[in-house]
Amino acid sequence: MQKIADKIIITVLGKDTVGIIARVCTYLSENRINVLDISQTIVQGYFHMMMIVDMGASEVSFSTCSEALDQIGQEIGVSIKCQKEEIFEKMHRI
Repeated sequence: MQKIADKIIITVLGKDTVGIIARVCTYLSENRINVLDISQTIVQGYFHMMMIVDMGASEVSFSTCSEALDQIGQEIGVSIKCQKEEIFEKMHRI
């Protein structure tokens, strides 16, 4: 059973281009970060993806992952943000 602390919400937003999902998922796979759920859409040329991932088996820290994905986003021209699920849940509680 995974701990909620291991779950991360990743959002990707930007102009649609070839390879966005591949770049993000390659990084995740190389660092043993498992994709639990993924949703993506393209609206008038703008790409949006939200992922829930499990970092329980990874040896990288949350901050390392967040910084690496931010760098990947800069390289491919999109914004990539990471947030711990527990914080996301608390922020969006009614």
